[in-house]
Amino acid sequence: MSLAMHAVESADPAPRLLVVDDDPDLLRLLSMRLQASGFRVSAVDSAEAALSMMAVLTPDLVISDVRLPGRDGLALFDDIRARHPGLPVILLTAHGTIPDAVEATARGVFDYLTKPFDSRVLLGKVRQALATTSPEHGLDGTDNGLWREQIISRSACMAEVLEEARLVAGSDASVLIRGASGTGKELLARAIHRAGRRAGKPFVAINCGAIPEQLLESELFGHVKGAFTGATAAHDGLFLSADGGTLFLDEIGDMPLALQVKLLRVLQERAVRPVGATRARPVDVRIISATHRDLEAGLREGHFREDLYYRLNVVRLSLPALDARREDIPLLARHFMRTLAEKYGKTIHGFAPDALEMLATAQWPGNVRQLYNVVEQVCALTTAPRVPLALVQRALRTPSAEILTYAEAKQRFEREYLVHLLKLTGGNVTDSARLADRNRTEFYRLLQRHALTPAMFRSEDEAPGVAFSGQG
Repeated sequence: MSLAMHAVESADPAPRLLVVDDDPDLLRLLSMRLQASGFRVSAVDSAEAALSMMAVLTPDLVISDVRLPGRDGLALFDDIRARHPGLPVILLTAHGTIPDAVEATARGVFDYLTKPFDSRVLLGKVRQALATTSPEHGLDGTDNGLWREQIISRSACMAEVLEEARLVAGSDASVLIRGASGTGKELLARAIHRAGRRAGKPFVAINCGAIPEQLLESELFGHVKGAFTGATAAHDGLFLSADGGTLFLDEIGDMPLALQVKLLRVLQERAVRPVGATRARPVDVRIISATHRDLEAGLREGHFREDLYYRLNVVRLSLPALDARREDIPLLARHFMRTLAEKYGKTIHGFAPDALEMLATAQWPGNVRQLYNVVEQVCALTTAPRVPLALVQRALRTPSAEILTYAEAKQRFEREYLVHLLKLTGGNVTDSARLADRNRTEFYRLLQRHALTPAMFRSEDEAPGVAFSGQG
């Protein structure tokens, strides 16, 4: 019996899948399993029948065997890519066609499965594809996926993090996001905010390591007019700006101890007192914080308050480094390329297979941020419709300084500036502080932050307790 135009319909507006296979038994089995999982399924037995059906009604996902009569699954994918560039395709392949499927993945196929396969694995791939490339459909048929649409991923480790994030988003529990620089901590914080009841309220972010200590208190808690020199008008501060919504405290591990005490008081009392004010103002915010530092080490060394740590660390989410989710690299690279090709006004169809392979196997100390920078460089420089290997090799040799975060660049500059002053004054703190326009106490705190001691910069004849005979 021919299944050339067999369609299984449902009144439920679930995602529509198109399944293509010339084996009638497998086609029927796949249709039944996918329908049982809540999907609407259309099943056809050839590439030509698939294209005819898609001319009438575009599905949300195509699942196709590689070996088909007449036009094969790879040719079908090329046709789909030309007519529907964003439509995800999953290929089913026998062992003999694995190389073709791997090449197709490099060209843009979402994924492939080797026969025989576990139906649970197929369902997992289907849900990942729908959540990643069709955000209007969620991971479970009920969640619309829009909350995490900016997070491009199909890896299992990221799926676990996102599922935990979706679950915690429904509560007001404080969340601590751990992860190396460039892994996307703020993107995850924004996704949690969008998935929660505060989604319609403000999301306010501040990098605690990027603002000088003397300004951070005013930025967080606000100030009244005349509270200090230069306070010519009242300022609400970020807590009050985020009232009803979410306050994201990035690099919380860099917050000075004195401000940690004040932050803890605000969290305990749910009220904020601006600098110079005589009374506190009630505030309702959810706190999401993030750090790339080892806060447990900070507790042991006395750099971070234990009581604040436990108040912030109600739920902990850990973002994996990019090299722990390598299956996401081609997906991310293509996503960045589409955005950047438009920015640079170029028509770029993708990466050459060897260029994409290099991206997928390279070291990424700067994580997703570094990958974005590399893709931007090759998009700016390419003159070909497909980015060649040579351009990727060139971009990967770019000095790592180009991928420093603002906080990292500020910290590096601050340390180099202090070293320069101490060298200039021969380790004299009074002179160094005067040149920096800082008092001695504040200057000593800066030195302590960067593990610098004045004695390191004093010449040998000025060092205390050293006898110098002057004889050669």
